[in-house]
Amino acid sequence: MSESQLLTPVALCRSPYRQKFAIPRQPNLVPSAIGRLELQGDCNCAEILRGLEQFSHVWLIWGFHENQSQGWKPMVRPPRLGGNTRLGVFATRATFRPNGLGLSVVRVHQIGQKGKQHYLDVAGIDLLDGTPIYDIKPYIPYSDAQPDAQGGYAQEAPSPMVMALQPDAEAQMAAAEQAQPGFTELARQVLAQDPRPGYQQAESDRVYGVQLYDWDLRWQVIDGVNRVCAVVRL
Repeated sequence: MSESQLLTPVALCRSPYRQKFAIPRQPNLVPSAIGRLELQGDCNCAEILRGLEQFSHVWLIWGFHENQSQGWKPMVRPPRLGGNTRLGVFATRATFRPNGLGLSVVRVHQIGQKGKQHYLDVAGIDLLDGTPIYDIKPYIPYSDAQPDAQGGYAQEAPSPMVMALQPDAEAQMAAAEQAQPGFTELARQVLAQDPRPGYQQAESDRVYGVQLYDWDLRWQVIDGVNRVCAVVRL
């Protein structure tokens, strides 16, 4: 029996990430990424969120909805290790999992209602647009935070990369910023995580592209700097 037969989404995420490439590999690495969780069905009511304003963060249990048809793998190649080392899927946060479920802790940004639609806005998301949310739980600092925890091969955060604008992209970035306030900082934070596959990180002439909101952001990595060469409206 598939996940979709067992679980019903309580919300759907509206996200600036319109494709899987360049989504940060962990939550909270891109604080400017704000997602709107639109409550669904019987959960679309104000009562279900009552009291949540007391908490700064929540846990989201969600589904890798675009991976389900591809099945899962007991061994995967974590990008953090360059894509060359194989580890058991339970020793990673890989997307191809037996039940296709993800877990993220995110910051509560706003609780609101638009017409009949109740929603929860959260910041620092690592979710694709349209991701089904199966549960929302408050983050409890005294029990959920473990300062002495060991992170294995991912103990330390990767060093962020710098973003620079090529001359032709400056006006385009300004136009994107005017249409979507905060776009420049979102782009900077996304590229700072170096979303390139590990096996491509030695290349310097390839042009990469990612869709953020309604804009196609294109860049090259030259001398260790993310140099944006175009910001094109789709």
